[in-house]
Amino acid sequence: MVKHVIPKNLQDALNHLYQGDYHVIAGGTDLMIQKRNSADLPPLFHSNMLYLINLEELKYVMKDEAQIKIGSMTSLETLLHHKDVPELLKEVIKEMASPGIRNMATLAGNIANASPAGDSLVPLYLLDAIVVLASTNQTRYLPIEKVIIGPRKTVIQANELIKEIIIPIPHFTQTSWVKVGGRFADAISKVSFAGAVTVSEGIITDFRIALGAVYMTVIRNRAFEKSYKDLSVEELKNQLPQILTRYQELIKPIDDQRSNKNYRNQVASNLITDFIQKI
Repeated sequence: MVKHVIPKNLQDALNHLYQGDYHVIAGGTDLMIQKRNSADLPPLFHSNMLYLINLEELKYVMKDEAQIKIGSMTSLETLLHHKDVPELLKEVIKEMASPGIRNMATLAGNIANASPAGDSLVPLYLLDAIVVLASTNQTRYLPIEKVIIGPRKTVIQANELIKEIIIPIPHFTQTSWVKVGGRFADAISKVSFAGAVTVSEGIITDFRIALGAVYMTVIRNRAFEKSYKDLSVEELKNQLPQILTRYQELIKPIDDQRSNKNYRNQVASNLITDFIQKI
């Protein structure tokens, strides 16, 4: 028989994970669809479920001089209206789902779901997000790209849950977010793009690109980005053909019901081109 547990607090949740085999659920906006049943019947859960969405101690946004900490059960709608949340992340959230879904959905749920088309993951990769994993034995701090290792695959252990997400405070001079989907919002991305750049006296001091839905995980390559630092804006634009060639080596989209790989490939290149030309 499947157990359904609503823990009293964080420690209670960690104790349950230590003592038994549970599937953690936050707002359930992804999981309820994956486990959907026939009309008027409850979801088809085949494992014990641990519900975290009611844990108030995991609902917070805290900012200091260096970083922003977001509790794992903080809803996307709360983040959308919070003054300390980076504007780039707000732009992304604004195009995600409907207000009703955003009031339940969380960044932690998107991370654990690990979909290559997860919109919130793209800015989190771009912003150097750190995922804090807690268990009764330890607390681990991992870059998001070390947490998600493939479609629906993470390194989160059976006795761990996502406690919070840490984002270093960004200082970009220009950012860009583009979602290509069947509708303006409330649609799964065919391709998604986030870019950020910092320019000081005409020189590139920070350059970042992240792409979603064009590989098994979100694409971001720090080695590529580093090689374009200390160039002038014009020098960067002159290297656009080389940049596109390098990113084409990383972009490996698939055909599915939403789009095809040739379309995704071309759109990804177009988005990179548009971002660089507008710097």
